[in-house]
Amino acid sequence: MASEKILNQKKSVVKEIKEKLQNNKTFLLLDYQGLTVSEFGELRKNLKNQNSDIKIYKNTLMNMALTEEKIALNDYMSGPNAYLFSNDIIEPIKLVSEFQKEHPKLEIRVGYIDGEKVELDTIKKYATIPSMEGLLTMFAGGLMEHLRNLSIACNLYAEKKESEGGN
Repeated sequence: MASEKILNQKKSVVKEIKEKLQNNKTFLLLDYQGLTVSEFGELRKNLKNQNSDIKIYKNTLMNMALTEEKIALNDYMSGPNAYLFSNDIIEPIKLVSEFQKEHPKLEIRVGYIDGEKVELDTIKKYATIPSMEGLLTMFAGGLMEHLRNLSIACNLYAEKKESEGGN
């Protein structure tokens, strides 16, 4: 029989997981088997710079927390798993996808984004979305195109008026 101290530690971990699930928009389940400790540390450091967190919990404790939060991911809860939590949706997915290109042993299994389960194909689509900076640059470029066309039209109109007035 487990001691009271061990049970309290497990309850504390389950509570911690539940808080992370409730307080973050993105939750990814990753298979990290085959990564070295230094590679995993590099991933953790990169994610920390993006205000994201990656943790390793026992699957039984994670299952308890997921069940209490009414999240059904039992089909993915075998083997060694790492769990990514973030308030950002796009950036951690992009970072993990880029990291995965250099370290193919890292595998994204499933995600839970903004309260909905997302499969790998959807996660891959999120990874192709440009960064916020890239999107703003594209938006500014679109605005500049319209301003350029307006200035050309105004210039042509002014030249036409000039030529009409000069006759």
